Amino acid sequence: MSLWRRLLQRTRKQRELDEEIESYFSITVDENIAAGMTREDALLAARRKFGNTTLVKEKVRDMNSLTWLEDAWNDLRHGARLLKLSPGFFAVATLSLALGIGANTAIFQLLNAVRLRMLPVAQPEQLAELQIAPDEHCCMGGFSTRRPNFTAAQWDQIREHQQAFSSIFAFADARFNLADRGEARWAEGLMVSGAFFRTLGVNPALGRMLSEDDDRPGCGSPNAVISYPFWRREYGGAADVIGRKISLDGHPLEIVGVAAQGFYGVEVGRSFDVAAPVCADAILKGEDNRIPNRSDWWLAIIGRLKPGWTIARAAAQAGAMSPAVFESTVPPHYQPESAKWYARYKLTAMPAGSGVSRLRGEYEQPLWLLLGIAGAVLLIACANLANLMLARASVREREMAVRMAIGAGRGRLIRQLLAESALLTFAGLAAGALLAQWLSRYLVRFLGVFLDLGIDWRVLGFASAIGILTCLLFGAAPALRAAATSPGAAMKSGGRSITADRTRFGLRRILVVLQVALSLVLLSGALLFGRSLRNLTSVDTGLVEDGLLIVNLDATNAKVAPEHRPAFYERLLARLRSTPGVDRAADAGIVPLSESTWNPSVEMVGMPALKDAPNVWFNRVSSGYFSTVGSPLLVGRDFNDRDTVSSPPVAIVTQEFQEKYANGANPVGKQFRLGAGPGEEQPVYEIIGVVRDSKYRDIADAVQPIVFLSTTQEKHPAAGTHFLISSRESMGPLTSAVKAALLEEVPSASMQFQVFKTQVLDSLLRPRLMATLSGFFGLLAAVLASVGLYGVISYMVARRRNEIGIRVALGASRTSIVQLVFREAAVLLAIGVAAGLGLTLAGLRLTAALLYGLSAHDPVTIGLAVALMAAVSLLASWLPAFRASRLDPVQALREE
Repeated sequence: MSLWRRLLQRTRKQRELDEEIESYFSITVDENIAAGMTREDALLAARRKFGNTTLVKEKVRDMNSLTWLEDAWNDLRHGARLLKLSPGFFAVATLSLALGIGANTAIFQLLNAVRLRMLPVAQPEQLAELQIAPDEHCCMGGFSTRRPNFTAAQWDQIREHQQAFSSIFAFADARFNLADRGEARWAEGLMVSGAFFRTLGVNPALGRMLSEDDDRPGCGSPNAVISYPFWRREYGGAADVIGRKISLDGHPLEIVGVAAQGFYGVEVGRSFDVAAPVCADAILKGEDNRIPNRSDWWLAIIGRLKPGWTIARAAAQAGAMSPAVFESTVPPHYQPESAKWYARYKLTAMPAGSGVSRLRGEYEQPLWLLLGIAGAVLLIACANLANLMLARASVREREMAVRMAIGAGRGRLIRQLLAESALLTFAGLAAGALLAQWLSRYLVRFLGVFLDLGIDWRVLGFASAIGILTCLLFGAAPALRAAATSPGAAMKSGGRSITADRTRFGLRRILVVLQVALSLVLLSGALLFGRSLRNLTSVDTGLVEDGLLIVNLDATNAKVAPEHRPAFYERLLARLRSTPGVDRAADAGIVPLSESTWNPSVEMVGMPALKDAPNVWFNRVSSGYFSTVGSPLLVGRDFNDRDTVSSPPVAIVTQEFQEKYANGANPVGKQFRLGAGPGEEQPVYEIIGVVRDSKYRDIADAVQPIVFLSTTQEKHPAAGTHFLISSRESMGPLTSAVKAALLEEVPSASMQFQVFKTQVLDSLLRPRLMATLSGFFGLLAAVLASVGLYGVISYMVARRRNEIGIRVALGASRTSIVQLVFREAAVLLAIGVAAGLGLTLAGLRLTAALLYGLSAHDPVTIGLAVALMAAVSLLASWLPAFRASRLDPVQALREE
């Protein structure tokens, strides 16, 4: 019979037992009467023979395997009644646990989504990603995607030479403009090779998936697959979507399928809307087609291992085929030294069952660190609750003594007290689960990424484990202490046992010391991350951040010939500069701090080559760029109308370039060339000016040499550019005016607007996340620690009430009483701070890589944390000290 059936039949079984006992008793009485006894004697004889009826029932009940369940249920009911009588304690305990459990579960849920969860595809453990093994010389060229591991030429060679994979594919992220003109409307895209969906085992929800036939070189009419959410959002789930055309960057592609629900791609943190074949890059990018360019890095590669192959064996095979891949794909413009290093690159294989992610590299370590911080907060909350439970246990000491005196075992009492802890844990777990869902979604919105936050066995297991651990952490010690009290000692002096009291108070002191120590660690971390964020926000980027509007212009539909584009952009610039509200305007190939990069090699003409030449970043800008972004010209001149395609190439460099490549001397008039292969034309640029250093890719990067080339000297400018507009007007009206001006000049253009200051702030998401959450957890830890200290000092004052009364009666001043109480708090604080400093110095080393402009052991920060912890702790001790100083000695002595 199943457990639940037996449980449901318990009442019936109990009734049957009562009826059976009553029947047996009646039969015995009748037999006695038949033997000649009177009814009174027969009843007495039957009772003597049968014994204690209640005891018999208990023995029968104990034979039932559900006894433990009934006891547990009774314990829970008893605990619920006690908690109902203490609503304040219940609310504080539940809130403390909800914050601790909710924070831990939310951060683990993010970690699970970012790192642990496998892709929702067939047998994801068989997937492996090919990469170039880490090399300080890798790589040079253009990088145009979030995972630019390979060029198209390398992909062709890898596909031909690989032996480890039964199927292999290449992919790249993309952004497709769905609007034909006006302000851009973007869709997240994927460029995928033909085997992408087949290798992953993704089936269509509608239509078919892309195949190898869709990804042929020079595909004239490429097809597309859309994601399930995009189909529902854009097409309302219409069944006739198959065969419709979708406009991507002004080019129509036929929709041939809808991907299965729940498939978002292979990049964690991103979801795709539209997938197009790799061969469509020639159509969508036009002149900027990346397929024939051997120095354009934009593809990533994943394969499914053949049966019997391991990641290690695949990595070995990838390394063996590396010479054939790289020796045959050397970019033709590489200098001999660069080509030598390129040919030495080695391929390797890495597990890809959990997907690939740039987000993982940026946030995995911070999330693990935040999980540790949240765990410390939960530990502090448990210590705080243990203190409260010890206080409740001291109040219930006489009750426990009476229970043990009448036969209750210590194990039975421990189970009963743990049941109360379990109720608190369940309430905290339930509230924490709700908090976790809200917090995890808030963090995803804060980061501006896509994550599948569905609940799986890992999240459920983590929440359950943390609930059980929490119950044991704060419930076990009070339960064991309460059950260990001698009944005789507890009954004396109104239930006060000096030995037990001292032991319990010593344990409470230890718990407070633990809280202070952990709180100091968290406060130090919070202050470190806060000061690091302040350092980042106060970094001099060398650029004006306020009042700068960025316009990303796509003029592909205008069909301006490449040779006419320089004049075309100059005309647009002149129109923008005459727009009301615009102070200055310029165009640039790369927007600063956008993480886009261009870094060809540089060789100074007439100077010895540098052994360890530093990396040089490049950009193309128009005249007026430096005044627009607030980067003043220090030496020489700006670009002007004389700098044309037919005039000698010129360049403007930064101070760091001057220091590294010209030995600090004035570089104006000096020349350099870009890297080129033997026998190729080597363009030589003359330096005409020096500007102040500025940040290029990321605000946290060290200052690097930068070279600016003129947009008007570019022989093959792209069909789009970035305009930077400086203005003192508000961004809303300025955006409308700029949009109207550009559409008046180019009605078919598509454009996107962005405020430069917002872009800079978005680049600080990780430090903002760490500063915000660590600050919240640090403050919460300090509050919990102060509550614990307040409880201990209050308990100490109550325990020494008689002593304080005698001191006051003998003439002790209020100041001396306050000092007596503060002395107790100061001892606990000192011990906690000493222990906390050791933990801080050991633990904060993990934060070093996440800090900017600070050491993990920064003495000022740690000193501030100690001072803040001391101030909060002494403030928590002030109220008990004040009450003690106002104690009436007569009343205190009368109570004793």
